[in-house]
Amino acid sequence: MTMSASSPNVDPARCPLCSGANQCAMAANPDATHCWCFDVTIATEALERVPVEARGVACICLDCAKLAK
Repeated sequence: MTMSASSPNVDPARCPLCSGANQCAMAANPDATHCWCFDVTIATEALERVPVEARGVACICLDCAKLAK
């Protein structure tokens, strides 16, 4: 995930699709160099469902990434 200027209504630790914890290592620690999402393929359809204001601010969770396939 590329962290950009945070939208006031978007929590970077929550999935913008289901509001569950996204387990994003980058949101938890800006100095992190690896996250679970580096090791999986996330369907384009799932990424397209992310609201515009959450793009580049909050990652989807693994469950939502799996459901999109």
